[in-house]
Amino acid sequence: MNKKLAAALSGGAVLMLVLSGCGGDDGDEKANAWAKKVCDQWQPELKKIETANADIKRVATESVKSDEVKQTDSAAFATMSESYKTMGSALQQAGVPPVKDGASTQAAAVKGFEDTSKGYADLKAKMDALDPADKTKFADGLKEVAGGLKTATQGGQDALTTLNSGGLDKAISGQKGCQVAAPTSASE
Repeated sequence: MNKKLAAALSGGAVLMLVLSGCGGDDGDEKANAWAKKVCDQWQPELKKIETANADIKRVATESVKSDEVKQTDSAAFATMSESYKTMGSALQQAGVPPVKDGASTQAAAVKGFEDTSKGYADLKAKMDALDPADKTKFADGLKEVAGGLKTATQGGQDALTTLNSGGLDKAISGQKGCQVAAPTSASE
């Protein structure tokens, strides 16, 4: 019953893996310095998001009781909400990126991460409202939560698109802090 949620979350994980591209050229030193500030702050958040995704996939693929699914998924959504909020704050704190229309690029990207943070907070609330004792309603509720994932992750996807189209793609993908590696364990 939780496999649809895990499948939908796999799509959300792709959002952060977009950042794992190969390093760019030396390019603009100012853009690289800005990206380093951002990526150094993003690195722990990216790890938390990957771990949360792994936890959700684990309970979706193992024979796990509904109450553990609820607890794990709720905690994962809380983690993701906080991580995307922190990522938006890191963009804000890094200052205006040194690209054309940097202020609007920054504002749009920050808003995108804030929207995704709110989306995951909303999913957590929906998950918390589910009753694991009623298997049928719980399964229906999981389907609804899985259906809300695309909306929840849209802001973050828009933020990355904005940063990439704003001319920061090479600077960001070249930073070690924005390169995502799969976690070695499901707990941290």
